[in-house]
Amino acid sequence: MAFPDELLTPDETVVLHEHPHWKMLIVPVLAFLITVGAAFFVAALIREQDWHVWGWIALGVIGGLLIAWLTIGPLLRWRTTHFVLTSRRVLVREGILVRQGIDIPMSRINSVQFRHTIVERVLGCGTLIIESASDEPLEFDDIPQVEKVHTLLYREVVEEQ
Repeated sequence: MAFPDELLTPDETVVLHEHPHWKMLIVPVLAFLITVGAAFFVAALIREQDWHVWGWIALGVIGGLLIAWLTIGPLLRWRTTHFVLTSRRVLVREGILVRQGIDIPMSRINSVQFRHTIVERVLGCGTLIIESASDEPLEFDDIPQVEKVHTLLYREVVEEQ
């Protein structure tokens, strides 16, 4: 999905647009599978009972609520979180109902660092750390291909100067 052009200035181009790494979706997918599996197991256990229809309805409602809370919510948060590197700034937007964002002009960036654990290296993600002129360093977790993003951001910062 392309980043909305109306958020860019006329002389600004998108260099990179990423969502958080897919590893954020592992727990929601597991929660979905466990919820569905448990619901089918309990549904099979109660099928011989006189009240099985009410039990199935309750299972459907409880399962639906759990899936909405544990799977659909995190999926929507992942999908609505954007890390965008443009020719002029770094933009981060996140949120479903309540949106929040931060813009860091290239001219204000002092240093760019990255960090990733062994597991993150295998998965191809990490934490990007941006130190700007007036604030404490900002850390952005679960950035896909963090080393590539680090290099692109560093190039943009150098070109801006």
